[in-house]
Amino acid sequence: MRIVVALGGNALLRRGDRPDAGVQRANVVRVATAVAPLAHEHDLVITHGNTPQLGLLATESAADRSLGAPCPVDLLGAQTQGLIGSLLVHGLRNALPGRRVVALLTHTQVRADDPAFARPTEAVGPAYPDNVADFLTDEYGWAMTRVRGGRQRVLPAPRPERVLECDTVRVLLETGSVVVCAGGGGVPVVADRSTGALRGVEAIVDKDLAAARLAEDVKADFLLILTDVPNVYADYGTPERRSVLDATPGELRAAGYAADSMGPKAEAAARFVEHTGQLAAIGALDAAYEIVHGRSGTLVRPDLPVG
Repeated sequence: MRIVVALGGNALLRRGDRPDAGVQRANVVRVATAVAPLAHEHDLVITHGNTPQLGLLATESAADRSLGAPCPVDLLGAQTQGLIGSLLVHGLRNALPGRRVVALLTHTQVRADDPAFARPTEAVGPAYPDNVADFLTDEYGWAMTRVRGGRQRVLPAPRPERVLECDTVRVLLETGSVVVCAGGGGVPVVADRSTGALRGVEAIVDKDLAAARLAEDVKADFLLILTDVPNVYADYGTPERRSVLDATPGELRAAGYAADSMGPKAEAAARFVEHTGQLAAIGALDAAYEIVHGRSGTLVRPDLPVG
């Protein structure tokens, strides 16, 4: 079976962790321990989040007075792919001695006319006091939103149309390699309508939607979305909270999960299942093997045919 694993953004930096290299190296051992058993039985592609690392690099870049302007977010995203990819390759090679493991810098094509470019929503970097936020808006044209402690930069989140390196991922899988790619949703690029030339754009592609797009393109049999809860919950945060262990795409969408938590994961799982007829699941990192074997998590399956 071919499995695409989407690691949550807290896989290497859990809530409350300092963004130190030592902390991330320690956490990658947990990641490798959780997913390595799957690699013994299946072809494996691993994607990952990058929000904490991207925020750290964005903060450093904005504060660096030697730069004429802060480094574009698409290039910062590429840096995080290298950083996190290296950590994951080390951890997985240690957990899978003798196995080929490769990290692939990945680009995700988006549409230049995607409506998201007119409505930035994805926060990145620190909260700035109003006077600094005003300067950054005037100097660099940054969009800002009010948050606790000041104002924070927000970026567009266009829909992933195509993962440009998906053919390369398929070739690597055919050699028996475990492939780490599409970190942070991939580096967002748009194509010139006349020439097809690519250019990076300052945007953030949702990592779970990009993983679903990649899983479809590489003809995966299973999309596994790993996070920090054991399964999807209905009525989360209320006394009526209950586990959802089995759902169809329509049922996930009807539940109306929050856009800043379970919503993108539910939508990614729903899209993959609808487009492929295969299975997806959402659950906890440490239960990755059990989820694939039906013993944990929320299974997302196609609607059963009527009659």
